[in-house]
Amino acid sequence: MASTDDFVKRQKTGAQFVISAQMLRLEPREFDSLAQQWYDDGGPGFNVVGVPYRTVVDGEFLISRVTVIRTTAPL
Repeated sequence: MASTDDFVKRQKTGAQFVISAQMLRLEPREFDSLAQQWYDDGGPGFNVVGVPYRTVVDGEFLISRVTVIRTTAPL
């Protein structure tokens, strides 16, 4: 499984990039839960910007992709 840190470390401070459930090889519900945490508290070395992209899974809207910005916070 790919790690969030793997994607974040490749980015320069201030860079915007996308993290998706597919990139991390997570199930939609797992990623939604993780993305909700990031949206509320920020992630390890990044903050969520904009509106998360959602898809419908079994009649429920789940976050499947977020755009984030790299911060200077240590990983």
